[in-house]
Amino acid sequence: MTAIRQMAYEPAERRAATVETMTFGRLRDLNDGGTQRADFHVLALIDAGHGSVTVDFLQHRLEERSAVWIPPGAVHRWDDIADVTGHLVLSVPTAPVTHATRELVASPDLVAQWSIPDADWPFVDAARNHLLLETSAPPGDLSGELPDILLSALIARLRPPHAQAQISHPAFRLFQLFRSSVEAHFREHHDAGYYARALGYAPRTLSRAVQQVSGRTAKGYIVDRIVLEAKRLLAHDRLTAARCADRLGFSDASNFSVFFRKATRMSPGAWQATMALT
Repeated sequence: MTAIRQMAYEPAERRAATVETMTFGRLRDLNDGGTQRADFHVLALIDAGHGSVTVDFLQHRLEERSAVWIPPGAVHRWDDIADVTGHLVLSVPTAPVTHATRELVASPDLVAQWSIPDADWPFVDAARNHLLLETSAPPGDLSGELPDILLSALIARLRPPHAQAQISHPAFRLFQLFRSSVEAHFREHHDAGYYARALGYAPRTLSRAVQQVSGRTAKGYIVDRIVLEAKRLLAHDRLTAARCADRLGFSDASNFSVFFRKATRMSPGAWQATMALT
């Protein structure tokens, strides 16, 4: 990790807590302006001030009474946060205790930034403050369950919106199953037929459902997911095309480069060099 030191921005591996909190002031102390890629969720609540955060190469404005959701694995960078006040909640994927909130945070298509309605803010603020109180308790006084319970309450109050506009579509459940399977296997399986067989559907049925919900064919969705991971590995991990090929299930660097250029109109090296300049 280049932007935030591991011990300061990581709740799980070296400490027992599954939920931790920090202020934007602490974030400023640790931020060197580089990219960050964590294996836990980062939820930010902005009380006041303006700035920006780039999540998976898209920039989002930070504004008063807004929230930011950064899922595990996303490459992100905090910029212009000198006058931002608020808190960050760091949590492992299994921290939420209710089925609904755990399922929600597992979704890969939550929007990265949204404004909290005025009517919801008092409830969100109260839930956040209760969580802050419990996570600040002395270790001997801290019930292991309470922060996880209060995190679920905060998430339920926030109701993070989906980027997926067709959530009410009848095919959405099949799309969810497909999406989860892709998340688990995209590094090894690039063929839509694999997912159709794994889910027990005809390839045409699966692709039609995915397109109805997401606007993309099943193959297009898989390609986009592989490209996103490739961009993350090139930009943050600074891997070579050969190592990306190995990580993403391509037979060699040449095949990966052809794939990446077709999808992005840039070679992996050119795209990596562009990211190094931002």
